[in-house]
Amino acid sequence: MRHQNQEAPSPQEVELKLALPETSIPLVKHHPLLARHDVQQHTLVNTYYDTPDSLLAGQRMALRLRHYDGQILQTVKTAGLGGGGLSTRGEWEWPLKQPALDIDGLKDLPPFADIDPARLTELAPQLETNFLRTRWEMEYSDSQIEVVLDEGEIVSGQHTTPIREIELELKNGHAGALWEVASLIANTAPLRPSDSSKAARGKWLAEQHWPLPDARAPSALLHRATLALDAWHDSQWVAHLDAALDSLHQLAAHPALDESLRELAKQLAPSLDSHGQPGIHYGPAALALARRLGEPGALS
Repeated sequence: MRHQNQEAPSPQEVELKLALPETSIPLVKHHPLLARHDVQQHTLVNTYYDTPDSLLAGQRMALRLRHYDGQILQTVKTAGLGGGGLSTRGEWEWPLKQPALDIDGLKDLPPFADIDPARLTELAPQLETNFLRTRWEMEYSDSQIEVVLDEGEIVSGQHTTPIREIELELKNGHAGALWEVASLIANTAPLRPSDSSKAARGKWLAEQHWPLPDARAPSALLHRATLALDAWHDSQWVAHLDAALDSLHQLAAHPALDESLRELAKQLAPSLDSHGQPGIHYGPAALALARRLGEPGALS
């Protein structure tokens, strides 16, 4: 997406993120739905910027420079709205000629409207994400979808953690197509929805602190469980795995769920192994449940 001024409508990115155990990577690469489309691969080197006191993170936005195929892109993303892996967020992206932040370009963007321009001089590199991206483009259910498989690592402070994830981005059409494609992949490759961006994972990794929201409603419990699983795999702190399982048990027992939703929720905790990795039944159940809970009137 190109740089837009404050009067232009905010460009929106609609994306579904799925985390993978290492054993699922070849299953995804050879999935029949993807295998019949042309594939491209790129090595992406990304540096995320913020102030020493995390000004941008506090405003729930991320700023990065990306190097790939001889190009340099500057990108700003705001926090996503949604859950269960699906997010809708603002995104602004434009090419640069030099590997240095375009500070003037930031000043005109809506997310920076309330930030003192003088603070932008404090922006400095905070973390890196380096990965191989395998990319497919497809048309499915009258929609255009980009599917990417990312394999690499996050480097943040003295800590690293693997990147093994799929992102499905809606280029044109309806979000239902993302759920459908994700479910088809999940039927043959164990996976789980993820609600943590690479930038957020890197920040929490450096701080060695993974905050989890309070939750009572079914959608909030699923979101908490999803974040807790993300935190467990990046931290290996058993408290996070316990929090995920506790949230999933609360979800399965929630009185607001109808019988069909409860049957989906009851599949989740038993479908995680002792290492918190999803079995083959986890992904389809989690995706179906997240999609249903996101529908208007789902719990009426």
